[in-house]
This record gives sequence, structure tokens and C-alpha cells, in this order.
Amino acid sequence: MAHPVIQNVQRILYYPAKANLYACLYPFKGIFYFLGHPWLFPLLRTRFVPAFLLSAFVLLNLFFWTYLPQVAFLALFHHNGSAWVNGTFLVLGEGAAIVAILFEAFLVDESQVDVFDAVLVHKGHDDLVRQSRPVSEEHLNNPVLCLGKPTQPSVYGPFSFRQIAEFVILLPLNFIPYVGVPLFLLLTGYRAGPLQHWRYFKLRGFDRKQRNAFAKRRRLQYTFYGAVYLFLQLVPVLSMFFLLTAAVSSALWAADLETERRQQEARIQGQDYTDEPAGGVD
Repeated sequence: MAHPVIQNVQRILYYPAKANLYACLYPFKGIFYFLGHPWLFPLLRTRFVPAFLLSAFVLLNLFFWTYLPQVAFLALFHHNGSAWVNGTFLVLGEGAAIVAILFEAFLVDESQVDVFDAVLVHKGHDDLVRQSRPVSEEHLNNPVLCLGKPTQPSVYGPFSFRQIAEFVILLPLNFIPYVGVPLFLLLTGYRAGPLQHWRYFKLRGFDRKQRNAFAKRRRLQYTFYGAVYLFLQLVPVLSMFFLLTAAVSSALWAADLETERRQQEARIQGQDYTDEPAGGVD
């Protein structure tokens, strides 16, 4: 048995750090999972062209009209050329906010719901999805085709004016040399992370109090996950692709959480059963 000091170090440092690292990796797991499962591709195909054109139009105009003036302003505070790096992230952040308002928040949500639900079905949690929509068993090799039309309002992530406002308000953090960009991503990820599990919370039937308590217990995990998610959103013209892979990653995380929860419940039930006194025959 481990020494109490070692146990405390593991509990306080090792296990939280490990959980935060795993949370950071989920966005990348979502990318590889998406690329490895072609039945998800049609959900991207229908949205990719308009999203690509819109993102390209917004970013080209921002870089053409605003990049150099913003770099010149940042140069007042930066040295050794860091103004160019921070200026790039600043413009990309502005572009991500504009694209989110014009396109993502209104036209992509349905596709993200389908991606999220299909991944849950593929991971064996179709009982969760059935609470919101029928799931057939006619297309076992294609979870997307198994999904029926939702029987109740289905939202992947609600449009959050507060999140958009915070995103815009925190953009000036990019003025700070070197640490400005990471700080911006972490502070905006604080709110973006839990919103990526809005669909999971609804399928679980959480009310606001339960949702906040669940997120609070995993606050750092959601913050780091949200920071990586937002970083990927800053990649020029590929924000639509990373939006759908984000839905994949959040579903993979939800599936792991659900599996862990059910295993814990099974262990507790098993302990309750074995702890019962054996009854004799009179």
C-alpha cells in the first residue's frame, strides 16, 4: 500500500494533471476519429463549401484592411517582432467571432447534433440518444443513417451572447507580449468548454443546478478543453471542419464519462448486494 504522502501527492497533483491532459487531447482525438469514420463525411460535405467561402471572405478582408494597422499599434507595446505574432492571433480571433455570429451559431448546430448523436450511438450509448430521437437498427454500419428526426428541440450548443461578448472584450489581451495569447485562450475556454457538453447535459436531463455542479467539478478540464477548441477555431478557413470535429470530441468525452458513471453505479450496486446479510431458509 502506498505511503499516505504519496497518496496525497497523487490525489492533489498527479490525478488532476492527468485528467487535464486527457481533456486537452480530446479535440485532437475528435479529428482522428472523424477522419477514420467515413460515415461522418456527408455531414461536413453539405456545409463545407459555404463555410469555407464565408471564412475566406471574412479573413481576407480583415487581413487586408486591419492587420497592418493593428500590428503597428501592437508594436508600441511589443519588442523583437512579437507584434506580428500577436497581431495574427488578434485578427484570427476577430475573424472567428464574426464567422460565429454570421454562420456557425445559426446554421451548423443541426449538423453538430447529428455528429454528436451518431458518435454516441457508435460508442454504444444509443439509449441516451433515444431520449431525444428514434434510433433504428437497420444501418448498423452507419450510425448517421440510424438517426431519426428529433422528437424534441435539440440544440448542440446554445447561442451565447455572453460568450461572444467576452470573446470580443478579451481580445485586447493579445496586446500583452508572449503570454497574451495563451491567457486569452484560457479565459475564453473557461466558458466555451462546458458549452460543448450542452447536448450531453440535456440528454442526461440536467437542470441548471445539476449542469453547473457537473461543470464545476471538472472546471479545469473544461477550461483546457475549451482553450484547445478555440485555438483550433483560429485556424484560417478550417473553422467549419474543426466545429464538426469538436462535436466528435465532445461526444467521445461524453461517452467516456457515461461509461465511467455506469461502471461506478454497477460497482456500488455490487457492493450493496454483497454487503447484504445472507438469508437462511426457515
